[in-house]
Amino acid sequence: MKTNIIGRQFTVKESLRTLIEKKLAKLDKYFRDDAEAFVTLSKKHNTESLELTINSSGTIFRSEVDGPTFQHAIDEALNAIERQIRKNKTRLEKRLRDGAFIKERADAAAASSTPDDVEEEGEFEIRRKEFVLKPMTAEDAILQMNLLDHEFFVYVDADTEKVNVVYKRKDGKYGLIETK
Repeated sequence: MKTNIIGRQFTVKESLRTLIEKKLAKLDKYFRDDAEAFVTLSKKHNTESLELTINSSGTIFRSEVDGPTFQHAIDEALNAIERQIRKNKTRLEKRLRDGAFIKERADAAAASSTPDDVEEEGEFEIRRKEFVLKPMTAEDAILQMNLLDHEFFVYVDADTEKVNVVYKRKDGKYGLIETK
């Protein structure tokens, strides 16, 4: 797996870079050789944040973790990615490395389940909604989203006439996704 490590407003030490690459190598059993990992490190006050994004065969896996140290954060991020993979392994088997789950099946048969096991998700239950997209500004869409008490809102931009999405971010600010 190709790894890109970026430090936001600081230089990543070689020892930390080596540690992250070594820990990411544990995920190689799941991904094909064309997989690419992006690790973004940042420091905010007394917290160190790590954002891990893995792109493999058009599927994106993502985890964002805050912790006391980057070493702790990378461990938590890797655990989150592995949980995502195990939870969706039936759907992912065609997209991941051939045989990625063979050893896992053998281990599960040989050992009883541990409290850390993740139950695979069943069929997706999809609730469908239809509504008319009205042209509006991003500000109007945010107002409408807040009035509906939703986390996101889909709308047609009044200027570009393209479908966009506004959403609430964890930090309380808003995000905008624009389509091409």
